[in-house]
Amino acid sequence: MEPEEDGAESEVTVLLHRTARGASPADPLPFDGESVLRRVGANDGRPFILCPDGSYDLHLNRFLRDLEHWGVRSENSRIAYSTDVMLYCRFLHESRGGKSIWETDGADLRAYKAVRLHSSGPGSVSVATWNRSLAALDKWVQWSLHEELLPAEPFRYVDKTVVSPQGPKRVRVNADAEPEAPRQPIRFLSHEDFMLWRDVGMRGLLPDGSPDAKWRGRNGERNALFADLLVCTGMRLGEAASLLTTELPPVTGRRLIGDITVSAAVAKRGHPRTVYVRPRVARDLHHYVGMERDELLHRRRTQGVYEAPEDPLPVRRANRHALVIENGSSWSYSRIGAADRARLVQVDGRGGVVGPLCLWLGENGLPLRRSTWQSVFQRANERCTAFGLDFDVHPHTLRHTFAVHMLGLLLRQTVRALGMCEDRRFTHAEVKRLLIGNPLRKLQLLLGHRHEATVYTYLDVLDEAQEIVLAALGDWDEQAATFERINLDAEEVR
Repeated sequence: MEPEEDGAESEVTVLLHRTARGASPADPLPFDGESVLRRVGANDGRPFILCPDGSYDLHLNRFLRDLEHWGVRSENSRIAYSTDVMLYCRFLHESRGGKSIWETDGADLRAYKAVRLHSSGPGSVSVATWNRSLAALDKWVQWSLHEELLPAEPFRYVDKTVVSPQGPKRVRVNADAEPEAPRQPIRFLSHEDFMLWRDVGMRGLLPDGSPDAKWRGRNGERNALFADLLVCTGMRLGEAASLLTTELPPVTGRRLIGDITVSAAVAKRGHPRTVYVRPRVARDLHHYVGMERDELLHRRRTQGVYEAPEDPLPVRRANRHALVIENGSSWSYSRIGAADRARLVQVDGRGGVVGPLCLWLGENGLPLRRSTWQSVFQRANERCTAFGLDFDVHPHTLRHTFAVHMLGLLLRQTVRALGMCEDRRFTHAEVKRLLIGNPLRKLQLLLGHRHEATVYTYLDVLDEAQEIVLAALGDWDEQAATFERINLDAEEVR
């Protein structure tokens, strides 16, 4: 049987300074944590930090609450920044004589860098993670100076020229920042490899496609459908994991292509966009909702799972754009973040809870967490390895797979358009628009990237994806072959 899946417990992230080295999050706290939480009213799903003695640093936690207004709009980024600040505070307390973050200086940061970046211990991190930690601390410095809580910058900064999508520009950077490591090659799957990984790893089939009598998984079809959704839309893990049943596209006999609006509240940097779902996947999503998910809800309601949900947001009615909660307020999906989505429950006319509104439910009938999906992918990789299949697939691998194959298709369309107009003389601007601006701009919108230049990296991948390049050029070959056949036929007639 698969390991029991986590449900949608409170997503409040407790970030604590521990008084002893190596303390585990499961260890008992040296103070009454529940009373501290009640005193500060920390019940809104936002990260917070407690000091070693259980006290609540008002200024430091106000910084965490202000992150959204200081350009850190993604919920995941806010949690990451909060964790980075917490870890630095813990280092200061344990390794720098009990200092607080308000007493830190450049020597502390250099000592922290030696431990985090240059040691071989369990807490060592990559260059990218180190630079993100610095970004969090730099944001704290900027905010603290603005609030007049620091007399001067505690760290050293230098001027540096960087290349941005708008060209070279001078910026001030932390002197302890490290040059970024060379970008790793984009990993993606061919269509055949994706199908093999999905069917063996997610569905529990044997490599030859036959059933595996030893497979004991309970949610293979659901997990395979989640992978299908990622690979056919390019959605990020958090975006797909937080979908609501009411956001699914309607599927009727006349509507063959469904679209899903990725809400600003769950999209990276708050940029909403529309993604398009293949008809088969759209129908499979509705089949999951009407069959497997509905049967699960019925079982869990019978067992009383939903009689007293924790911190619920009861929903009276909903459509594809907004919902109405129990107090009569109308909420647009663009305002509902991932944590609140996990609290949404559908209620009937008598106020009874029908079940969660989240699309993806675990075996316990509660919304699945992002971390559970990551575990699902890891187990799928391990199952493939057991059969000698070398796969290391993550949710973002499927996003890259979508991007590479979609770019290939868009380029094929462009090549076809040029071939249909071969009697025209194109201007330089028209060629640039057709070959670069048009397909890459489309891909940028589908993926939700801020800059078009971000998707240029997928052009490099096409050099390695020969089947895509050959498919894109195949249109030219077909036209040339047709033209040659016509000429030969004409010569024979003569």
